[in-house]
Amino acid sequence: MNSDFCVAVHALVYLNRKAEVVSSEELAKNICTHPARVRKVLSKLKRAGFVTTKEGIEGGYRFVGNPESITLDEISKALDVRFVESSWRSGDSDMDCLIASGIAKIMDGIYEDLDKLCKDHLKTVTIQTIDDEIFHKNK
Repeated sequence: MNSDFCVAVHALVYLNRKAEVVSSEELAKNICTHPARVRKVLSKLKRAGFVTTKEGIEGGYRFVGNPESITLDEISKALDVRFVESSWRSGDSDMDCLIASGIAKIMDGIYEDLDKLCKDHLKTVTIQTIDDEIFHKNK
């Protein structure tokens, strides 16, 4: 997983709280990253319908939707995020040893199951959940 998911969640919580158009520069400063990176991530969020944009000198991004219903799972889908995966595989499918030739497929299944468990949990966390936790509401 790369950190685009974190950038996206941070940006949406910030935009929801601000409730106005916010520039990529202001978002980048608050997220502690580069404005170009913010624009790259938010372009995916715009396609998913989580933000709108305004062009021009006073342009930027505005949160749209209900923060109580937008889940982190939906955000991960918009970014095509996998939380658990491995690019390296042990063994070799062409080897005679059953362990060496079969372990990669087994491990891939385990990673897929773990990724699904992560996404199932994220279905229970909304933008509002995070806002409430930051501002100590409902505690």
